[in-house]
Amino acid sequence: MICITIALATTFIADHYGGPTLLYALLFGMTLHFLSEEGRCLAGVEFAAKKVLRLGVALLGVRITIEQVAELGIGPVLTVVCGVMLTIALGAVLARLMGLDRDMGLLTGGSVAICGASAALALSAVMPRHASHERNTIMTVVGVTTLSTMAMVTYPLIVGVLGLSDTDAGIFLGGTIHDVAQVVGAGYMISEGTGDVSTFVKLLRVAMLVPAVLVFMFLFRRHRHEEGSGKVPMLPGFLVAFVALVIVNSLGWIPPMVTEGFTDLSRWCLVTAIAALGIKTSFQKLAVVGWKPVILMVAETVFLLLLVLAFIHFDLASL
Repeated sequence: MICITIALATTFIADHYGGPTLLYALLFGMTLHFLSEEGRCLAGVEFAAKKVLRLGVALLGVRITIEQVAELGIGPVLTVVCGVMLTIALGAVLARLMGLDRDMGLLTGGSVAICGASAALALSAVMPRHASHERNTIMTVVGVTTLSTMAMVTYPLIVGVLGLSDTDAGIFLGGTIHDVAQVVGAGYMISEGTGDVSTFVKLLRVAMLVPAVLVFMFLFRRHRHEEGSGKVPMLPGFLVAFVALVIVNSLGWIPPMVTEGFTDLSRWCLVTAIAALGIKTSFQKLAVVGWKPVILMVAETVFLLLLVLAFIHFDLASL
């Protein structure tokens, strides 16, 4: 109810006074961070930040068709694959140079490159358990979530400074921001076209989680054999639902009235989820994880930012 109230308030303000609804929801939520420590509110905040978010992202599929995706070409796929592989490799190298565990570099690199906290948890599940494993996971989740929130606010400003088109802006935002929610928020702050492209590109990155998990399992197979392997994280359900809706919409099976209703429902879900993410955001927690991991994640974030901008600059993202 707290998250829905924030969504209603920020939508009213945006409709009557202008400005980006999702940014308002994020900022309003951050002012109520203390509620994330409150037992009565915590379950609802977590539900809105995860389940409601996934529903909202899945329903975005009714806005997109295969024809629109085909118009983007192979460029975004190439950008995403190169970005994921090179960022994870950079993380491992930088961690070694900074005196950190290789595991920390791989975990932070995978989280920055793929889908933030969700990737951190999935990749952590197939990595070997040792004395610092839990601490590394917590540090990565806190750091990547905070950086993603900052990116949601600052990257649209970079788009404005560089004068990127809606398509290039969508590729930039979808290819660089860590978490799905912040990508959607930043994209639709600029325009509906940018939001659609950024969502598609981001979900390409989410789909890279499966091969990344399989590669991590291969790298750590000896450790996992000693410990007893767990279940392999499956392809996220909201990604499957998103693709299914895109296919159904491309076939023209969804009536315009239903499309409009699902679009509105998706928007309300996303505003509610962004409010929850704001409530969960704590910049104070980032200060206690130590400087080396923070510097490592910032370096990986900046590298991914520059790499995607280079692809856009040389028109490789528009192939």
